[in-house]
Amino acid sequence: MTDETPISLWDLTTEETALSPEMDGDITTDLAIIGGGFTGLSTALHAAERGIDCHVLEAKKIGFGGSGRNVGLVNAGLWLPPQDVRAQLGEERGTSLITTLGDAPAYVMSLIERHQIRCEATRTGTIHAAHSPAGYEDLARRTEEWHRLGAPVDLLSREETTAKIGSTAFHGGLLDRRAGTINPMGYVRGLARAAMAAGAGISIGVTAQKLTRIGDRWVIETDRGQVSARFVVLGTNAYTDTLWPGLKQTFTMIHYFQAATEPLGAQGESILSERQGVWDTGRIMFSMRRDAFGRLIVGSMGRVIGGDKGLSRRWARQRIRAIFPELVDIEFEKFWHGQIAMTPDHLPRIFRLADGLYTPIGYNGRGITPGTMFGKAMADLVAGGHEGDMPLPVTNPSRVGSTGIRSTMYDAAFTAKQIKDAYRR
Repeated sequence: MTDETPISLWDLTTEETALSPEMDGDITTDLAIIGGGFTGLSTALHAAERGIDCHVLEAKKIGFGGSGRNVGLVNAGLWLPPQDVRAQLGEERGTSLITTLGDAPAYVMSLIERHQIRCEATRTGTIHAAHSPAGYEDLARRTEEWHRLGAPVDLLSREETTAKIGSTAFHGGLLDRRAGTINPMGYVRGLARAAMAAGAGISIGVTAQKLTRIGDRWVIETDRGQVSARFVVLGTNAYTDTLWPGLKQTFTMIHYFQAATEPLGAQGESILSERQGVWDTGRIMFSMRRDAFGRLIVGSMGRVIGGDKGLSRRWARQRIRAIFPELVDIEFEKFWHGQIAMTPDHLPRIFRLADGLYTPIGYNGRGITPGTMFGKAMADLVAGGHEGDMPLPVTNPSRVGSTGIRSTMYDAAFTAKQIKDAYRR
């Protein structure tokens, strides 16, 4: 049996039912997918719709990893400005990725509509808020390039940003009208429901323990039996373990924590009245959004420290008061954190680990749209597509040095920032 303790606010409030199918005996399939998050379930849905026999193995429960702990911003593009993506990948490959992820919010919303996924979806955009004058200059540079590409984005003045967010704390913002917000646990459960309806198999509470190539098939040894498959996709991203040697060393793992208030009621009506999601230009990013019930959810890099009565609670209270001084007597309903896979250049990867074995990985905190689109691309590849048609170059894995030390250093820096903000007057 899996642990039913809610892992996030989204786990508590989603209207989508938790699916709990268990593995019953050995399985033979065309495509085995390890990980029941955005990537794994998008792969399963699109593969099943193509008539490919596939099966998802999830160690905990659907959405247990980063998918169910996500902020829920359905963003277009990556953290990097489009021109920086092209500089790193080249004109052709860079433009392909920019186009794929620029169109991704619309595709995510189309899946939500087509499969009637109950996930509190909004399509009013997201705001990248300038935390400083230098941050505003960066947003202006991004806006100029997005305009060149014909994207519906607006550079907001300080006054316009204040009107949208309901706070004078920011120096301006970039409103991306392609984007939106969702309850991410609702979305990932909806993908699972849709995948099963299309014919995909799903088993939860199954830990993959060993991968072995035998002839032209992969054999996955689990704690519930064996799975034999022609192809395997690892959809574990930041929750990757030691199943494939060295894969965990291809990214640096960091934490991201969030705090959700109780519904604000009338005193929150002027805050994000159009329900855009917000993240800022600070090096240690801050995020903020409202849910469908009027809760304010704020977050930043790092872990929850001290549970719901400790440092993180003080941090959340201080940050909210600094941005919205009119809010008084704030009470919190839920604190949680999740893991992010960060790559040195802030670009995701699609690795070919061996014949018939692939993993998209390193989403750098952008799980919803890349996970959905790369899952679709994985299904296309298994259906007979070519690696050259993938959104990113398919490469062999390359390790990042001292990932454990880097994670520890980042964790210390994020904790120090949390302390500083919590006790700022």
